[in-house]
Amino acid sequence: MRGAFHAQSPINRPNSLFHKILRISSYNSKIWRHFFAKPMILKIDLNFFRAPRNAPMARYDLSNAERWMLELTVPANSLRLIAIDIDGTLLGPEFKISDTDLATLRRAHADGVEVILVTGRRHTFALPIAQQLGFDLWLISSNGAITRSLGGETFHRDLLPEPTCRELVQVMQEFRGQTVLTFDRNDLLGDVAGTIVIERLEYLEGSIQRWLEKNMQYIKFVVPIENALTTDPVQAMFCGPVADMQRVLQVLATCGLPITVLRTEYPGRDLSIVDVLNAGCSKGHALERWANHRQITREQVMAIGDNYNDIEMLALAGHPFIMGNASEELRGRGWKLTRSNAESGVSAAVEYVLNGKAIEAEEPDEALRSAIGVSL
Repeated sequence: MRGAFHAQSPINRPNSLFHKILRISSYNSKIWRHFFAKPMILKIDLNFFRAPRNAPMARYDLSNAERWMLELTVPANSLRLIAIDIDGTLLGPEFKISDTDLATLRRAHADGVEVILVTGRRHTFALPIAQQLGFDLWLISSNGAITRSLGGETFHRDLLPEPTCRELVQVMQEFRGQTVLTFDRNDLLGDVAGTIVIERLEYLEGSIQRWLEKNMQYIKFVVPIENALTTDPVQAMFCGPVADMQRVLQVLATCGLPITVLRTEYPGRDLSIVDVLNAGCSKGHALERWANHRQITREQVMAIGDNYNDIEMLALAGHPFIMGNASEELRGRGWKLTRSNAESGVSAAVEYVLNGKAIEAEEPDEALRSAIGVSL
């Protein structure tokens, strides 16, 4: 902080307006991080007071003041936005948010740091998790395809063009039984059937049975699945054993379509999810778009994730953190390591950035690394 004010300022008065301004202009202040993105000068024109030029400091009385100009600067690297993945990151092995993570995120929000959830889940499927936080926030869902508020206000949609998806389904004939299409229906108003489209269950039940059970009301069976393409879908997905999805990735790599391919992998459960989105769509692209909208720089963004679909988001953030339960490959990419999702790794990362609290990361066993939810 720097000030252009009279030497007679009432700095010896703990309850003076001067000290109140000092308190609201601190590094962790809500007002600075919420409204300003880069170093700047803020002039506060207090028209009703000014220190008399020759008045002794001890006799300075605000009731006799006329005007005082104060200049304050805002740090360029002050944390303003925390982007958090849900499955394997915010949710622990029991599919719950820990009390420690909840408390830390609520304190950060109260201090003016924006929290945004960035997930592979559909918006509606992510809502119950977001609502547990207890404050208003936005969600980036479907791996960056949809950015929407808790109340249903849409900021941006990046849908997969229907012609591209139709051609994709034809190219992926071998994997029709493992193909899932999702659409952006108005789930909040009860228009749910057909939000998720598949041809049949048999090839999916062994891999994502829990997810199927939770989402049965949204599922519509369409044979052939191309008949569901009356509008642009959010994305196509392929789900199954890791070996099968490796073959899916090989085919997609040579198909020549204008698409983005993302994978989420849980080797301990022999489960892999391959998401196919519009070209240029990812968690990282969506987070960058949101940060720009908020006038937030990369240096003011923190991101926490655990899987391959988080790579673009972590690469964007000035403060990237990889969860302790992530794969060895991801943990070796040079991002700051936090604790596992079983040890409130989100809280540990946030406390490190905001308060300088050291992280005592532990090496999780393979059981913890595989005991996570399915992010669809």
